[in-house]
Amino acid sequence: MGRLANKVAIITGAASGQGAEEARLFASEGAKVVATDVQFELLENVVKEIRENGGEAIAIKHNVTSADEWKTVVDMAVKEYGKIDILVNNAGITGLITQTIEDLEESTWDKILEINTKGPYLGIKAVIPEMKKAGGGSIVNISSLSGINGVGNAAYNSSKGGLRLLTKNVALDYGKYNIRVNSVHPGTIETPMIEMFTSNKEVRETTLAGIPLNILGQPSDIAYGVLYLASDESRFVTGIELIIDGGSILD
Repeated sequence: MGRLANKVAIITGAASGQGAEEARLFASEGAKVVATDVQFELLENVVKEIRENGGEAIAIKHNVTSADEWKTVVDMAVKEYGKIDILVNNAGITGLITQTIEDLEESTWDKILEINTKGPYLGIKAVIPEMKKAGGGSIVNISSLSGINGVGNAAYNSSKGGLRLLTKNVALDYGKYNIRVNSVHPGTIETPMIEMFTSNKEVRETTLAGIPLNILGQPSDIAYGVLYLASDESRFVTGIELIIDGGSILD
């Protein structure tokens, strides 16, 4: 039996990077995966791969900032698989990491906060009624090391710091329903979202100098942490911040 046998999991931002790796890993551990993303063609490829490897998954085109689309995702998950046990709020954007607040446009601020913080808020609100029906569940919010230490642009940090505290609030409010809510805080992970930075030799070397393990993280490093929090192995864990960053000196 897999670590997520008989579980139904919604994973947003599952078309690439960490989200795709989480979807693959969850399916390999027995979960029925509801994979969502705005990049539908890429998402379909991930779901096709999961099915070819014997897993169960469906792909749904999904804008996480839309309450109506969240309702559609929840309704389709329940129609297809009968319940919802797990939500992984993975979808997010960074903006220009080195941008100062003086150069940060209001429209950019709004877009980052809407996707990174409002999206998870809408998702949590949408799945909780189904988790109550199921007798509990696990919500994992993908925040960032930047949501703790403030390194990066103000909009991204604010969005991820807000998500960190949203996690704690919902964990306090819904523990009585056996709904656990935790946040994961990745350090520098080699994904398409930050390739423009990690592909620069000087930036890469500077980044590695601040990581005691002297390696950059891979999407699988995050996926295994998310797997633990999604599974019943973490039945006594809620409201925590799981930092996965190679021991970064910026903690």
